[in-house]
Amino acid sequence: MSIQPRSRSPRTLAPGLTLGLAALLAGAIGVGCVGCAGSDDPVAGGSGADPMPDPTGTSAGGGTAVAGAAGAQNVQDPPEPPPGPAPVHGYRVVAEFTHDYRCFTQGLVFAGGQLYESAGKYAASDVRRTDLATGEVLQRRRLASNYFAEGLAAVGDRLIQLTWQNGKGFVYDRVTLEKIGEFSYAGEGWGLTYDGERLILSDGTEYLRFLDPQTFEHLGALRVTDNARPVQRINELEFIRGEIWANVWQSDLIARIDPVTGRVNSWVDLTGIIELKALLVAGEPQNVLNGIAWEPTTETLVVTGKYWPKLFQIEVVE
Repeated sequence: MSIQPRSRSPRTLAPGLTLGLAALLAGAIGVGCVGCAGSDDPVAGGSGADPMPDPTGTSAGGGTAVAGAAGAQNVQDPPEPPPGPAPVHGYRVVAEFTHDYRCFTQGLVFAGGQLYESAGKYAASDVRRTDLATGEVLQRRRLASNYFAEGLAAVGDRLIQLTWQNGKGFVYDRVTLEKIGEFSYAGEGWGLTYDGERLILSDGTEYLRFLDPQTFEHLGALRVTDNARPVQRINELEFIRGEIWANVWQSDLIARIDPVTGRVNSWVDLTGIIELKALLVAGEPQNVLNGIAWEPTTETLVVTGKYWPKLFQIEVVE
């Protein structure tokens, strides 16, 4: 099937937010959110991972010696004021492609010019290589029925895949999709990406964890915030031009995160990119945005969602 280009007027949403977008952002940053309690299905809640301490701490700064009539005294420096809310950008659809509507997309990544995808759900999970132009599944490696596949990252000639609540990840040869290793980690696995030095893992909370890509040793964590408020339900990840891009579960938002400070630099709002009748489980939609892949050689950015029949190449309108 040929590529179907599709033009669309830019959707510039910043600086003013619509009421609907404001509500989505409020949910994303945890305002009025009941948190992410564990459940039997990821659509019924958030993460059951153990709470993690803020790795950055909350120090207000050091003391400063000030001279006065009564002699020197220590005066506490005022804390740095929190940044304002991150700006919100729109998008432009460059092209549409066919996508396997039966795929519960959990991870999406380009490697070696090929598109790879991790599909979730028990008894339906796999890792696959997909033809971008046609949507055809060219190669697939299925997981045992007791595993619920999650995020996917490419590290050199390997693909690394998480599972949801098994505490186990799998390593595959990128060419053959043969499993060549496995590893363990604490808590849940949601999204996964690679920044060139570390694996970055999300677990549905406001924390991102860093892992060594060879030993899978835990290297630290980063708390994600916008306007000093935690951003929860962080899901599928992609590392793009020095930023961590992250889907926020059950929203049309992608957060662009500073990997040093954890602050959201900006949001991309993909509202209206596809119109689907909500597929509900426990009263919550399943066929939601979840899938970001960046091909650096051609600078191609594609997005999709769970059970979506389309995959979209987009440009961000800033």
